[in-house]
Amino acid sequence: MDFSNATTYIKVKDHSVSGEEFELLLDEELQLLKTHPQPSHENLGRYYESDDYISHTDGKRSLFEKLYHTVKQKALRDKIKLITGFQSQKGKLLDIGAGTGDFLAVAKTNGWDTTGIEPSDKAKGIAIAKGVTFADSLSIIKDHSFDVITMWHVLEHVPDVELQITELKRILQPDGVIFIAVPNFKSYDAEYYGEFWAAYDVPRHLWHFSKTAIEKLFARQGVELIKILPMKFDSFYVSLLSEKYKIGKMSFVKGFLTGWKSNRKAAKNMEYSSHIYVLKNAKN
Repeated sequence: MDFSNATTYIKVKDHSVSGEEFELLLDEELQLLKTHPQPSHENLGRYYESDDYISHTDGKRSLFEKLYHTVKQKALRDKIKLITGFQSQKGKLLDIGAGTGDFLAVAKTNGWDTTGIEPSDKAKGIAIAKGVTFADSLSIIKDHSFDVITMWHVLEHVPDVELQITELKRILQPDGVIFIAVPNFKSYDAEYYGEFWAAYDVPRHLWHFSKTAIEKLFARQGVELIKILPMKFDSFYVSLLSEKYKIGKMSFVKGFLTGWKSNRKAAKNMEYSSHIYVLKNAKN
């Protein structure tokens, strides 16, 4: 992807760790945003060094974290139900960016042969204690090894998106299914909060997707988008964090109302705060 002639869409700060400012560059054709500058591989890890990075901890220190983990349990059950709806024959499942392993633990309990990939040693250690098995990298996985591949809010963290999609295509069974969940910068809550929108989460989020971007990027590798599903809770979660970044404290009422309004508008224009994309190998 060539962003040499891209325009600046918005400037945003890293509100949770460094306070540094970044530009988001827009690829008009793909409707894809790129964080600029992107940290080097060697420096990227320091932007994750925060006790508030909730996907790398099982912490329940605050009401917000307790609420997150309560809703997370329902979301885990919904994900298993969703996957089974598209792939009823339970086989091998790979979760990339497995975090602390809760999804894989639930999938394993439900009869899936599970493997995870997770770069954070801290998160991986928590997951291993739950019985989760890991592969060191995608590159060592054999071709056509998995029936299902999941990336729950992970694709936005990947340095080379096109290479990642190529690898997903390589290791997926011919009749396998990929599930990708990412934030949507076309949503109402993104528009409303602008530079304070928590789902920009620069520079941990290196890319910012629209429905167009996902469809076109995967189509280039012969992977077809077959279904888009809303993640309705995300509008509330993101709006609560965005309120914190905007006014310096949690505002549960305002965050809830903005999240509700975002979902109401999305019911008409189908631009939810986050989407789940279901993808399969394109038929020849």
